[in-house]
Amino acid sequence: MESTVRERLAAVHRRIEAAAQRAGRDPAAVQLVVVTKNRTVEQVRDALACGAYALGENRVQEALDKIPQLPPGTVWHLIGHLQRNKAKPAAQHFALIHSLDSERLAEALQRAAEADGRTIEALLEVNVSGEESKFGLAPDAVEPLLAAVARSFDRVRIRGLMTMAPYVPDPETVRPFFRGLRELRDRLAATGYDLPHLSMGMTNDFEVAVEEGATMVRVGTAVFEG
Repeated sequence: MESTVRERLAAVHRRIEAAAQRAGRDPAAVQLVVVTKNRTVEQVRDALACGAYALGENRVQEALDKIPQLPPGTVWHLIGHLQRNKAKPAAQHFALIHSLDSERLAEALQRAAEADGRTIEALLEVNVSGEESKFGLAPDAVEPLLAAVARSFDRVRIRGLMTMAPYVPDPETVRPFFRGLRELRDRLAATGYDLPHLSMGMTNDFEVAVEEGATMVRVGTAVFEG
């Protein structure tokens, strides 16, 4: 019999807990962001009813289409690339933006936040693997952007780092990329930056990411399809 969303969601939480325990970590320190890209409103409602808390969307417009049809107070994360011309709606509707990758985008978010009288929380996206097809900062560009944001944009608060690993059959292959992001965060923390969050790991590799220090994992397929 096909498993239900509730069963699959519970299974993902068990896998997160087991991975955290293997690494000697508190499982409660890892947040599951349920990825709803290309899912119907009915599927998203099911996930919320089964205990999903934070939802992750790749595109601003797809989230804007869903938000009015879902319960008020639903927590949305933007996990995909953000264009500057979408900064205003992103600032209005997302609790956390995982994909800040330039000073120009930070400036656009600052303007949007000023207009709404709020503060934007974001993660810096880092291209640890160096793949040309992926967005994100080179690791050596992270500290200069952190410094620029701290200096110039008082309504943009950087809460950590995010990365996307290459998709490979064996998740052990990408462990060095997750470890690299954690080590980068630790080096920056040693110089005074407060970066509590590491967003890394998806359906095919989230357990390795948790073992390497992820505080947020972005999982959709394992929740909706098994």
